[in-house]
Formats: sequence, C-alpha cells, structure tokens
Amino acid sequence: MAKWGEGDPRWIVEERPDATNVNNWHWTEKNAGPWSKERLKELLNNLKIAQNGIDCKITELEKLDGEASANNRKGKLIFFYEWDIKLKWEGRLSGGSEVTKGEVHIPNLSEENDVSEVDMTVTIKGSGEEAQRVKAFMHNIGKKQIRVQLEEYIRSLKEEFSKGLILPKKGESSVKPDNVSTITSGFNKKIVMDPVIAPKKEVGCKLDTKSIEISEKFQCRGKEFYDALTRIEMVTAFTQGHVKMEAEKGGKFALFGGNITGEFRELVPGKKISQYWRYKQWPDQHFSEVTISIDEKDDHTLVTVKQDLIPSAEVEQTRENWKRYYFESIKRAFGFGAFL
Repeated sequence: MAKWGEGDPRWIVEERPDATNVNNWHWTEKNAGPWSKERLKELLNNLKIAQNGIDCKITELEKLDGEASANNRKGKLIFFYEWDIKLKWEGRLSGGSEVTKGEVHIPNLSEENDVSEVDMTVTIKGSGEEAQRVKAFMHNIGKKQIRVQLEEYIRSLKEEFSKGLILPKKGESSVKPDNVSTITSGFNKKIVMDPVIAPKKEVGCKLDTKSIEISEKFQCRGKEFYDALTRIEMVTAFTQGHVKMEAEKGGKFALFGGNITGEFRELVPGKKISQYWRYKQWPDQHFSEVTISIDEKDDHTLVTVKQDLIPSAEVEQTRENWKRYYFESIKRAFGFGAFL
C-alpha cells in the first residue's frame, strides 16, 4: 500500500494543474463570511420601498450574525450560509404627518430554506392609524422587496465563489461551465435513517444494554477525519441534511432529521471524540456513550468507534447504521475510501 502522496494519482502533485487539487477530488473551502457581510449591507442598507403613496426605507442593518462558506467536492459546489439579520426601517404615508419607525427581523436565512420560506417579522414603534397602515405595507410589499434582495445575495454568492474554486482537470486549460454543478449543502437530497423500534419498557425495569466496537480504515489524515465529524459544513455534506452542532465540550448536536442527538463530552483535535449519543426512538432520556478514536498511520487513518449502553434489541441495527450512514457516507462524500 502506498504511503501518503504515493501511488494514487489524486495525491501526486505533478498530476495537478495548480499542484493542489487534481480533478477537484478533495474537499476545498473558501470563507465567504466577510464578503457576504459587505454584500448584504450593499443590498439592504438604504433600500427604498415605495408604492401606492407610501414611502419606506431601510435605514440601518442593525444586526448581522452568522457565517458563510463555499466548498468544492468532486467538481460540485456546496454552499453553506446561515444569517440572523435585523433591520431598522422608517416610512410615511404620502401627505402624512408622522414618520413610522420599526424593525424587520430575519432569524434564519440559510441554505436549508428557500428564500420564500424564510421567516421575517415586521414590528413598529407606535400604534396609530397611520403607523398601522405603514406596517401593513411593509408586511405585504416590503417583505417581498427584501426577499428579492436576499435572492440576489444568494445568486451573487454562488457566482462570486464559483470563481477559482473549481479547478481545471488534468489536460484542460480552463473549467468548462457544463462541468460545474452548483448545489446546496444538503445535495438536494435527504437521508432518512431507518428508524429503530425501541422495545417497550415497563416502569421500574432495568434496560438491558450491550456494547459494540467497530474499526474502519480511511484514506485521509487524522485531522481531516476529525473535521468531517466536527465542522458543520462537512457534517452537512456527508449527512445530506440540516445539521445542528456546537463542536465543543458540552455542545449539543442533532443529525439525520433529529434521529440522532447528543452532546460532546470530549474533543481532542485529530485524535478523539467522545459523545453522549442516542436514537430518537430509544426510551426517553436514555443515552449511549460513544468514543471515536482516530489513529493516523503512515498510509491511512484507522478509526475505532466504541459504543456502550446500547439497548440490546438495537445492537446490530446500530452497528449497521454506523457503517452505512457514517463510514460509507464519509468515504463517498470526501473520497476518503480510495486505496490501491
């Protein structure tokens, strides 16, 4: 078996037009956060919304919290973005005597939701008749105009960060547009993990549990495998669905549509991940204990999963789900399974 960078052409620098990422096989990433903040400010600040004798304007982008990144895997662009936005606005009726001021809150602009589905709350200061009419205008017309600007942000994000992220393949001088596929972080496909039917447990009875231990080889660095389980954009890529995750001690996580939930107990970058971990269908409040050991060798990384306190009836299904939904999915998503 070849050592790192030997044998497999995807690891040979000479095979790469730019000496970094032959055939776009490996996971590459660009931080789109700073660019996104500037772009959202351009699109939303001072946005004028006028119709039917009512004039409104966004006066301030008061809050813009979140992150965005663009990732390339096998020539596919995967965009991850999540923003919590709060806008200040003001408006008045034509010929009206008062200026109405208020806020628009957009708590969940993300690739998980279509712009038309993004929550948007309009509030005002004051309660007079004129203020209520202006608020109704912002609720009906203003929100539509803001959604148009958000759609433009997403379009320009994908356009801007497609540049240079997809690299020419061997023998090509440039990237052919037809060879580039732009998709969301969920790959537009949800993984539905097979449900595990928990045994009925009588009150006062002790739950019978067992342990499993599984080992698997991956063609990657230890740090790369660790990142695949702790970086939200990479977890999103291999689970192909929305992910909630706080990769820190005591941080919570929810994967596969909430079928898998838990809490991080210990994190040693590139070496070890310990979790409290449960299936949604298990008896209430019952968690197993998972320890993922990551051992980087000369030519591969050996990963060992030890899981204790699994309900006995689910042992084999749990073992198969680790192989299918974690190991195989990670290899498929990031190319970590290629050996010669």
